[in-house]
Amino acid sequence: MARAWTLKSRPAGMPEDDNFALIDVPSAPLGAGQVRVANRWLSVDPYMRGRMNDVKSYVPPFALGEPMQGGAIGEVVESNSPDLPVGAKVQHMLGWREEAVLDAAEAQQLPPLGVEDQAYLGQLGMPGMTAYFGLLEVASAKPGDVVFVSAAAGAVGSTVVQIAKAKGMTVIGAAGGADKCAWVKELGADHVVDYKAGPVARGLMQAAPEGIDVYFDNVGGDHLDAALLAARLHARFAICGMIDIYNDGKPQELRYLAKVIGARINIRGFIVSDFIARAGEFYRDMATMLKEGKLQRHETVHDGIESMPAAFRGLFTGGNTGKMLVRL
Repeated sequence: MARAWTLKSRPAGMPEDDNFALIDVPSAPLGAGQVRVANRWLSVDPYMRGRMNDVKSYVPPFALGEPMQGGAIGEVVESNSPDLPVGAKVQHMLGWREEAVLDAAEAQQLPPLGVEDQAYLGQLGMPGMTAYFGLLEVASAKPGDVVFVSAAAGAVGSTVVQIAKAKGMTVIGAAGGADKCAWVKELGADHVVDYKAGPVARGLMQAAPEGIDVYFDNVGGDHLDAALLAARLHARFAICGMIDIYNDGKPQELRYLAKVIGARINIRGFIVSDFIARAGEFYRDMATMLKEGKLQRHETVHDGIESMPAAFRGLFTGGNTGKMLVRL
């Protein structure tokens, strides 16, 4: 019998232990074309906080009392599908649990890129694809641009920093604390703004006195406001997350919003699933950058399924550098 996390009650603010329940799930028999996967790595991501609210969004809310979902990497241990034999390493979306039974079509075999399995939950998975298409497609970033990245020490932001440098851009990253800022600098960022050391707007204007062409937003709040202040004519903003408001839903205070008009700023929100049909393009380009030594990654790892709620909360308290993962 395997275990899975369920949402016992909907959180108000930061999720607490009482909002979750770890339950035993009876082992289900396989149907035709299905596989049983023993999960080895589980992903926790900020977007999951929105699914804990009973509101209409681009993905349905988590159902109370039912196993939650999220990215996972595992090994096929039983198969009724010729496409995924026993022993195959796969990625799928039935995370928050030790074992998953699903149709083979709902699991993707890991591409042979010569990296550790868990990389496909981070830099070579949804966060990396978010970074890649958000920067290059949504924000139309090009060589020579000055790019500002919030949450630059996170899974998405750190990948944006490296892709931007690999493509010939000047990069300014924002991170919290000396250690994270030092790591963002190691990734190749030309300047780093420590948001814990002073106002983001002041730090950004010091780093980019002539302004920015592109802003990649993971945070919202004062980071978005600072980007508006620093935006050059026809700047492009890619908005993929606003972790600043996920728990309390407070209204955004944007003092420089009117800059959108005079600077003709293009602000566009997006979701990574908008680009899933172009995954092959992403893997090909990222594989080239890997071979050229232009990509590195860092992971913050919690061990054991029991640690899932704590790992998830850590996303909102600065508890991760790079991708947050749970190892089973």
